[in-house]
Amino acid sequence: MNAIIENMKTRRSIRGYKPDRMPARELIEQVIEAGTYAPTGRGMQSPVIVAVTNKAVRDRLSKLNAEVLGTTSDPFYGAPVVLVVLADRNRPTYLYDGSLVMGNLMNAAHAVGLGSCWIHRAKEVFNSPEGKELLKEWGIEGDYEGIGHCVLGYPADENAPAAKPRKPDYAVWVE
Repeated sequence: MNAIIENMKTRRSIRGYKPDRMPARELIEQVIEAGTYAPTGRGMQSPVIVAVTNKAVRDRLSKLNAEVLGTTSDPFYGAPVVLVVLADRNRPTYLYDGSLVMGNLMNAAHAVGLGSCWIHRAKEVFNSPEGKELLKEWGIEGDYEGIGHCVLGYPADENAPAAKPRKPDYAVWVE
């Protein structure tokens, strides 16, 4: 089977990381680069990827996300890296563009031996005053919406979860 398709079939959302084992910057850069090659409407590249490897900022994002979720636990499952995907609301395809970036990030992470998981609530986090302040601190100006947090790291458990069986009517052929 094609290696890329096999990678897509074996990727799983990882919900437990080795928090003290930071992936090499080169691996993170490879994942980010793959994200930048996601298709976007009219090739306009509406998304922005913010790579957060600073523990204090990562913890701040986790706290904001947990507040939206209504919990005090870490919604990032201990992952040491957070790739925040934002997209320019002025582009009509921004939500799809950002979602495709998220998919590329997760597939690329698996390809380089890292675990990943899409963590929601980025929209709410970056609509909040503190989230808007973070964007300002990062030099991101414009009308951006948070699409997702792609958390990265080395899985705490070396055994990835098994795939659930695909539903029989997932694909419908019209011939």
